[in-house]
Amino acid sequence: MLKHAVRAAAMAGSIAAAVFMAPALMAAVAPDAWADPIPPVQSALNMQIIGHSDLNGAGKGGEGLALHQYADGRRVLFLAHESGPMCVSIVDVTKPENPTVIFQIPVPSPQVRCNSLGLSGTTLAVAHQTDKQGERGGGMVVFSVSDPAHPREISFLDTAGPHSRGVHYLWFVDGHYAYLSTGAKDFTPREPLDDQFLMIVDLSDPAKPKEVGRWWMPGTRDGDKEPLPPRVSINSGVRMHTPVVSAERPDRAYIGWIDGGWVILDISDKAHPKLVAHRSWQSQDVGFAHTVLPIPSRNLAIQSEEAVEPNCKDWPKRDWVWDIANERAPVVLATLPPPSDFAALCKQGGRFGAHNIWQNQPAPTAAKLNRTVVGSFFAGGVRIYSILNPHAPQEIGYLVEAPPPGNATHSIQINDMYVDEHGLIYANDRLSGGLDIIRYNGSVPLE
Repeated sequence: MLKHAVRAAAMAGSIAAAVFMAPALMAAVAPDAWADPIPPVQSALNMQIIGHSDLNGAGKGGEGLALHQYADGRRVLFLAHESGPMCVSIVDVTKPENPTVIFQIPVPSPQVRCNSLGLSGTTLAVAHQTDKQGERGGGMVVFSVSDPAHPREISFLDTAGPHSRGVHYLWFVDGHYAYLSTGAKDFTPREPLDDQFLMIVDLSDPAKPKEVGRWWMPGTRDGDKEPLPPRVSINSGVRMHTPVVSAERPDRAYIGWIDGGWVILDISDKAHPKLVAHRSWQSQDVGFAHTVLPIPSRNLAIQSEEAVEPNCKDWPKRDWVWDIANERAPVVLATLPPPSDFAALCKQGGRFGAHNIWQNQPAPTAAKLNRTVVGSFFAGGVRIYSILNPHAPQEIGYLVEAPPPGNATHSIQINDMYVDEHGLIYANDRLSGGLDIIRYNGSVPLE
């Protein structure tokens, strides 16, 4: 923890950095014995909030949630924040009715955000992305969380550079490899928005992270012989977002590539990833492919997009069901159906549309779902779908929290969620709403 604070001061190069850090460090206080009140619900079907934490007022939940059960029975949730002042909140969820913050790690400097994290055992990897290319602090920090109340920094992988913002998202679940969406000192994109690609990092020795391979969309790097990939009208860049590596297919990475669509990569040779398949909706002027969840046992993949504009200005942003029986030629089967109050959710304020989906992490504390999909939909809250018939998905549950008082959007903005082995859903709000723990109680099994 001390190294984290010292590096923050060094990056800013002034006493002001230490002043910036002080309030955040003070937020790491002893657990509160009183449960935060359950927030009101705007609408729900087969779901209820059973526990809530305002995260000590920090809010700004990101796209990284991981859960670990310690030998003494404690269950601890690690939550990445979308932006400062906090980087990571560590929450005791042993009693889900009373989630309790036990420690918070602040951002190392005002220009760094920690949007994503990955956990394997008690090794925690956290993304660091800067606001602008060329700023210091971008990369991946690695902690030991063997004592979750006293995280200890082990190492830092620097991926900053003249054209890099560092790491936006990462996948680290197997104790060996971390898959980063990042820039690098030696990577110059042809277009500034195309600044993040796949970097594979060997983390078998957490004290010495080492890059072992990389892949980028052909045509996006300065000097590529391939033409620059085409653009959609709301241009967010042809860059990598979320990598998922299924325990069922450890030789494949399924990756959302934002406006470039999505890809399947052969990663059996970590030093030389190879393209297996590439699909996009650019012909329909739809971008921001976000996450691809493979379900190898059923030859299916669920692909999400991200709504990035308020009031559905960039609709359609949907979740798709794909047949990947022939992995070199995926075929779309269906989309997850929109809610019945779609028009009202579009008008309520803030973002509404698809975003993250539960990724079937291989941890013993994680649910492995192959007949249902759990997703976050910003103003649409958390929603659950049955894909028993992949040609005709059905909504079987949803929960939309009432607008938190601090949300300028006048709506909840659910950003991400984690589903544990008991079916509890841990969902965080992108703005001020904090963390909800939700129980699904529908008749269709969550499986």
